[in-house]
Amino acid sequence: MYRSGKIQFLFWTAFFAVFVYLWLVAVGVQTFVLPDEPLAELPQNETTLMFILFGFLILLDLAGTVVAMMIGNRFYTRFFGTMTILVFGTMIASKSYFG
Repeated sequence: MYRSGKIQFLFWTAFFAVFVYLWLVAVGVQTFVLPDEPLAELPQNETTLMFILFGFLILLDLAGTVVAMMIGNRFYTRFFGTMTILVFGTMIASKSYFG
């Protein structure tokens, strides 16, 4: 069955948004919540990776939201809206956890 290019774009944007979010959570949990030894200072590489992943995730969410709203697809509009709320909730939770 053939799907339009816009729907395919929304599907793959949603797929990579979920993938990047899970990658971001995994890096954060491994680095800050379950470290092998207590952290003496903030790890520069992991922090930079997390900022880059947050940037990609925000771009994916906003691109998906804009395209879904332009073509009037309610499912993907709700999905990307939920992802955006989840991303900002994760940002607030991590900020409150680390001060």
